[in-house]
Amino acid sequence: MQYWLMKSEPDVWSIDQQKKAGIKGAPWDGVRNYQAAKNLKSMRKGDLCFFYHSNIGKEIVGIVKVIKESYIDKTDKTGRFVAVTVQFKSKFSKPITLENIKKNKDLSHLALIKQSRLSVMPVDYKSWKIINNMSKI
Repeated sequence: MQYWLMKSEPDVWSIDQQKKAGIKGAPWDGVRNYQAAKNLKSMRKGDLCFFYHSNIGKEIVGIVKVIKESYIDKTDKTGRFVAVTVQFKSKFSKPITLENIKKNKDLSHLALIKQSRLSVMPVDYKSWKIINNMSKI
């Protein structure tokens, strides 16, 4: 299993909308960055992803699970980019802010900090555990 972080602007697609999508999940589409698209192509069914609200909030708000591996993104007229389908797993009772993530030196290597504009990025297992524990504080 691999771990990821996926960013969405909450006024475009929020964790609450993801939850309402129910068991069938929803496509994670609209990604037009080649590195982020490569990350989508690397995702496997069952992988877990942090759901990050970007721009408004700048915080990890929950977890989604990949339920369908990459396929051609229907919103891409060129046919070059892909989407995956993700399903809601959980919503954090207390979101983890980017500010708090930056304060943790064990997370300073994350792409969330180093490549702040990247919308889909890998998260190593140790960081996944640290961030999950932060959500319980």
